Amino acid sequence: MLQTKELLDSVTTVGPLGHEEVLARAVDVLGECEEAVTACAAGMIAAQDADELRTAIGQNLDCADVAVATRRVLTRGSTPDPALLTAQVEACLIACERSRDLCGRHAARHEHCRICAEVTGRAADVCRDVLAAARS
Repeated sequence: MLQTKELLDSVTTVGPLGHEEVLARAVDVLGECEEAVTACAAGMIAAQDADELRTAIGQNLDCADVAVATRRVLTRGSTPDPALLTAQVEACLIACERSRDLCGRHAARHEHCRICAEVTGRAADVCRDVLAAARS
């Protein structure tokens, strides 16, 4: 498996964060987030109570798209515009928090929602770490 920090260290451009550990962890966690919310959405679609889960399904699919876009921006590490980077990570933070909250409501009935809530919580935390690094 590709080691994210090793890959990012090999890139000659200097990213806007200058915090390689934070960046590498964010890229990895956002990949896990995209995987978890996509799988959870599929699980909710197949569930007996799918109609009750409609909002959470849509939120998870939105979160997957935002996480992928954010991960790609962070992986490139070449965004010269700190405002764009901050806005993208803030959007990802919001998407992750919303998915965490919605799936958390269904975690007792659906194991995939419990896992999703846990992973999106970690993703929200890593977004906060990236924002803190961007401000320093």
